[in-house]
Amino acid sequence: MIVSDAKKGVVTPTIEAAANYEGMDPERLRRLVADGRAVIPRNINHSFSRIRSIGKGLRVKVNVNIGTSADVIDVSTELEKLNVALKFGTDSIMDLSTGGDLREFRRIFLDRCDTMFGTVPVYQSAVEKAREPSGAVVDMTSEDMFHSIESHAKDGVDFITVHCGVTREVIETLRTWRRKTGVVSRGGAIHLAWMIHHDIENPLYSDFDHLLDIAREYDLTLSLGDGLRPGGVADATDGPQITELITLAKLVRRARSSDVQVMVEGPGHIPLNQIEGNIALEKALCADAPFYVLGPIVTDVFPGYDHITSAIGGAVAGLSGADFLCSVTPSEHLSLPSVQDIKDGLIASRIAAHAVDLTRGIDFDVDVEMDRARYDLDWSEQYRLCYDADKALSYRSFHEGETCSMCGDYCALKLARRFLDGS
Repeated sequence: MIVSDAKKGVVTPTIEAAANYEGMDPERLRRLVADGRAVIPRNINHSFSRIRSIGKGLRVKVNVNIGTSADVIDVSTELEKLNVALKFGTDSIMDLSTGGDLREFRRIFLDRCDTMFGTVPVYQSAVEKAREPSGAVVDMTSEDMFHSIESHAKDGVDFITVHCGVTREVIETLRTWRRKTGVVSRGGAIHLAWMIHHDIENPLYSDFDHLLDIAREYDLTLSLGDGLRPGGVADATDGPQITELITLAKLVRRARSSDVQVMVEGPGHIPLNQIEGNIALEKALCADAPFYVLGPIVTDVFPGYDHITSAIGGAVAGLSGADFLCSVTPSEHLSLPSVQDIKDGLIASRIAAHAVDLTRGIDFDVDVEMDRARYDLDWSEQYRLCYDADKALSYRSFHEGETCSMCGDYCALKLARRFLDGS
């Protein structure tokens, strides 16, 4: 198992592969994994080549969400999204499907996913109950929840979002807090409704040891979900959010003591000036556990452009110490994303991640190579180095000159170089 081997001082092939991608000493990564400051999500039942580590001082990783909805059930389109995400360098895929044959879709995606793969198992147990005659989400049992988790683990899912921090205490805090947006986490709302309906504690919290047993058996990484994350900037850093985070901090320590890999999910909507404080608080409370942030989205009045609002937040979050960015598409809050939305959201988050990586001294040489190519007006080299060569080529397809059509004969590079070189 990844953590237990790391604690024994063993540099496994998995750690070595992840370290090679980072360009770092495998022994250093082993220590990070052993301490819980980095995770390498890799289920024993999922074979893939793009092995990635998430954690302190590493490259900032990016996730892409795909999945059907009850209104749009088209697995072929979701496969297109998966392929586009892989083509443009996503570090992970999450399947958030709620429509159609969820297990069949998950297996199809897993079979074609050459990187780490995540899910939210409670979606399946809730959806299956709601589909029964006269059924409802709250009709599921605690056994249904754990059965779904084990089913996902057996299928090979590498990490799962589990809303263990949505407890009775958190709900009481929510009742007394005047939130503008209430609860926006789908998983958080499912657990909240179930707990209120049955008047009992969240079983993922009260029986956390059972969850740890399943995770340990399959080397399943737990991503502790932020069910009470703020859904608007007005609710950022409020009582329910922080109460849940304190609970998650306790669970991080329990998971580590059981040799289970664990990371923590962070808030979704936060003003820019609160991002650094949120990251610092999570890192302090959760003993440097890897932090997976959903955006964050820094303003609420730009529907259709939330890939940009989240990339701005993601860059600040990464600069402040966040480790993993969940990409947000232009259709966020509006509709199920298209294939183009997935690409646009991923690239926006990749820009944020790369910008942060540069500050960590990672891949700086690639930008320097691009600088040289631009100075030399070497277009073929610029296309080779750029992230989306097809898009860059499309802007120059109508212009074959040595310079671009913006400056033409008045190209600053040519003019300055001619006189500086004395030519």
